[in-house]
Amino acid sequence: MSTINSMYKKTTSTLNSTNKNPNRVAGGLRAQGVDHYTIIDESGSERQIPSQKYVENLEEKIRMYEQRLSRLEKKMNQLTYSNNTLTNEISRSKNY
Repeated sequence: MSTINSMYKKTTSTLNSTNKNPNRVAGGLRAQGVDHYTIIDESGSERQIPSQKYVENLEEKIRMYEQRLSRLEKKMNQLTYSNNTLTNEISRSKNY
């Protein structure tokens, strides 16, 4: 019985979505057809509503890109500061 319990524990721990690439998760949801629900509204027309898991995945994707953008902006500011410092040093050395 303990081997069966350990097998199930392994599968639930591997389903952690924080280690998964959000692009692949979204693609998998679209491929399975579970990225939206189709409902018929009162007028008889069909509407597609995104599923909660798909929306959460898109939010995670946005968070990932925002973090990446903030890191790149910090690096760009550091490089700009370094460039300005070097430019000032070069212009000072030309004056001497």
